[in-house]
Amino acid sequence: MKSATPFLAAAGVAAAKNCSVDNIARFLPKNATVFYANYYEKGYNFTPPIEYNYGLTSDPMGISAYELPLAGCVAQANISLPNNTQHSVGLVLPDEWNGRFMAVGNGEFAGSVGWSSIINTMWYGFASVSTDTGHEGNNGSFGYHNEAALTNWGYRALHDAVVNGKKVTEGYYGKDISYSYYRGCSAGGKQGFKEVEMFPDDFDGVVAGAPAWWTSHQQLWNVLTAIWNLPETADYHVSDAQMTAVQDEILKQCDPQDGLKDNILQNPFGCVFDPVPVMCNATSSNNTCVTPAQLKTVNKLFNPWYEANDTLIFPGYTLGTEVGAPSLDDDFVTYIQYMLQIGGDWTWKDWNPDLVALSDKINPGNATADDFDISPFYKKGGKLLHYHGYSDPSIATGSSVYLYNHIQEALRPQDIPIDDFYRFFLIPGMEHCTGTPSDQDAPYYMNGDSQAASLSGTVFGVPGFNDPKHDLVLAIMNWVENGTAPDYLIPTKFKNDDVADGVDKQRPICPYPQLARYKGSGDVDKAENWYCGTLY
Repeated sequence: MKSATPFLAAAGVAAAKNCSVDNIARFLPKNATVFYANYYEKGYNFTPPIEYNYGLTSDPMGISAYELPLAGCVAQANISLPNNTQHSVGLVLPDEWNGRFMAVGNGEFAGSVGWSSIINTMWYGFASVSTDTGHEGNNGSFGYHNEAALTNWGYRALHDAVVNGKKVTEGYYGKDISYSYYRGCSAGGKQGFKEVEMFPDDFDGVVAGAPAWWTSHQQLWNVLTAIWNLPETADYHVSDAQMTAVQDEILKQCDPQDGLKDNILQNPFGCVFDPVPVMCNATSSNNTCVTPAQLKTVNKLFNPWYEANDTLIFPGYTLGTEVGAPSLDDDFVTYIQYMLQIGGDWTWKDWNPDLVALSDKINPGNATADDFDISPFYKKGGKLLHYHGYSDPSIATGSSVYLYNHIQEALRPQDIPIDDFYRFFLIPGMEHCTGTPSDQDAPYYMNGDSQAASLSGTVFGVPGFNDPKHDLVLAIMNWVENGTAPDYLIPTKFKNDDVADGVDKQRPICPYPQLARYKGSGDVDKAENWYCGTLY
C-alpha cells in the first residue's frame, strides 16, 4: 500500500545515506560510469562541473551555482544506450526524503541536464532525476546521420533516466517509492506527453506545460514565421517598432471585449481585431504604421498555417502575444539541416512546402507526441495537468488546444470522462512557460518548471502560498494522492517579480473550456472576486 507521507519534506525524516560513487554505481547498469557523488549541506551553492555539463554553456540558463534547499546527495552518471550511444543523468537525493520520485524535462533541443529543475524539486523532498537526452548543445546537429541519437532525444533517454533513477532512489534509501511524478515545460512538456503515451506506468502524475508536442510541424513553423518576414528589404517586412504598434492596438481593442478593462486578455480567442487604426495613411508615421503588404505578414503570424487542400499545419500566435518582428534562429534551422538529413548547405531561401511531408515521414526520433489515445494512462490511475500561456511567443497556444481536443475525441468513444484524469488550463497573459508581457503584468507564477528563475533571488515553491491551489507540484500530488482534482488554480504575480516586494495580483485559472469571470465587485487583483464559468 502506498504511504501517506506529508507533501513537503519534514525535518529529520531520514539520516544521511551513503553518498559515494561506489554506492550509487551499485544501483546502475554495469556499463554506467558515475562521475561523482557528493554530499552537501543545506544552503550549499552547487555548480555543475563543466567537464560533465558542457551543454549548459549553450543553454539559456547557462552554468550557474544552485543553492541546495536541503542537505543531501548530488550525483551524475553516464549510462550507455543502444548503438554505442549514451546519456548523462543528474540526480539529487535529499536526506529529508518525502518518499516520492520526480523526473523533470528539458528545453528546446535538450542538450543538458536540468540541474535548476531537479534542485528546485528537492525543496519538496523529492528524489529527482534529469537527462541531457544523449547529447550536448542546444541545436539539432547531433542528429545528422545518427538515428540512435535522435531516438534517445525523442523519448528513449528520458525513459531510461526514469527507470534507472527509480532504481538508484530505492537502493539509496532502502525503501520503495510511494509515488512517481513528472514536471516539464516546452520540450519538457512534450516529453511529459510522450511518457504518458508510450510509458503510462512511469508516473502517477504528470505536469506538462506549453508542450512542443507537434515536433514535426512545430520546428518548421519556427523557421517559416521568420521566413515570412524575410528579406529585410522586402516591402512586406515588419520591424519591431511596427509589431509593437500592432500589439499595442490589439491590447487596446481586445482588453475590453472580455468584459473587464484591466490590460489582461482573459479570452484572446474571442477577440475581434480591426487593423485599420494601425494602417498607414497620409498622416501616419512610417516607423509604426503598416502597409497592406506588411499587414499580410502580420495576418500570417496571427492565423493558422495551412497548406494544400486547406490542411492545417500549425496554429498561429494568439492575439495579445508579444512576438516582436520574427527573425531567423540558426538553432531552429538545424532541425531542417540535420534532423531532416538535408545537410548544412540548406538556407531559408531553399524553403519548400514539401518539407512538411518530409518532416512527417521522418519524424526525427519519433519525438512527436501524437498518440492521442492515452486511455492506458487513465486505466492505470494516472493524473495529467496541462497548462499553456495565452501570450506564448514561442509555441502557439492553439497547439495545446488542438492537442486537448484530439485527445478528447480519441477518448470519447471509450466513454472515458476526461476531467477525471486530465485537466487543461490556459493562463491569461503568461508567456512561454513563465513570465508576462510588461503591458499585461498578469499573474503566472505557480512554480511550474523553470518559473522560479523568473523571480529575483532563490525561490522554492510559492512563498506564502504552499498549498495545492497555488502550487502546481502540490496540485498534482493532491490529485494523485487524495483524489482532489483542481477545479481551479491561482497563479500569483509578485510585484517587480520579487517575493520581498509582496503580491501584486492573483486570480484563478479554470479547466478548459471554462474561463475566469469577474464577479462585478471587489478588488480585481484578488482571486476571491473571480469565479469559473463561461465568458458570455
